[in-house]
Amino acid sequence: MIIGGPSSQLLGGRVAKVLKEDLALCEYSSFPDGESYTQVCSDLDDRIVLIQSTPSDRDIIQLLQLLDVFRGRRIDLVVPYFGYARQDKQFKPGEPLSARAMAVAMDAFLEEGSRIFTVNIHDRSVLNNFRHEATDLDAASVLADEIGKMKLDHPVIISPDKGAVRMAKVAAARLGIDYDYLEKTRHSGTEVSMAPKEIDASGRDVVILDDMIATGGTMAQAISILKSNGAKRVYLGSVHPVLTGNAVLKLCRAGVESIITTDTLEKAVSTVSVARLIAEAVRP
Repeated sequence: MIIGGPSSQLLGGRVAKVLKEDLALCEYSSFPDGESYTQVCSDLDDRIVLIQSTPSDRDIIQLLQLLDVFRGRRIDLVVPYFGYARQDKQFKPGEPLSARAMAVAMDAFLEEGSRIFTVNIHDRSVLNNFRHEATDLDAASVLADEIGKMKLDHPVIISPDKGAVRMAKVAAARLGIDYDYLEKTRHSGTEVSMAPKEIDASGRDVVILDDMIATGGTMAQAISILKSNGAKRVYLGSVHPVLTGNAVLKLCRAGVESIITTDTLEKAVSTVSVARLIAEAVRP
């Protein structure tokens, strides 16, 4: 049985369709005081796959409520977007490792033999906080397949920085095209330039690829720089479309051709599904 949490209802339905398994009917609402109410209305099967991203505190609470419903059962827990994953270090004294706290809270409900899956989590070291088997799935190939359908002109995939170059490398290898990353050069205390490390993008279609788009500021800067350096068209690909505030406006003002993201978070730009990726991972 597939359980689609409140933030992953469409993705849950897509996974159920791929696996040809039942999709449970669940009810999600709030009490007058704002507390979350969760109910699984379907009879429970022996094998449960629970899919719930956690972009907000409410989503985390509802995930824990669902886990409590399944207490005593071995389940596959899929958290496509793992909230608080970026708080995986203590940057200042007295700070919590919030990513660890989230993992420990989820893990406490899981029975022996349960498994956890994430998708392109910010840092895979977070998975070490689970006692149970935890696997991070890579959606780079899913995005690459979508990019391959776009009929681009002499394309190149570029990472916004060196730290995210792995995704660009994986996608480029799948497509058989070039990849690079943007390198920052500081000219003075206030002047910083950014350009591809090795490849000249002039006259080429460029796809900027990263695991997440949050505020859109870094991506908008990268789009503007690439276009000013002669890139033909600039596209943006990402696994997790967090897109807070006016992020989409920033990207459109910078001249992005289109935004391609997955449905780990269900937004208007979530045109690529990770359902098959998840289905293959949890398939018996």
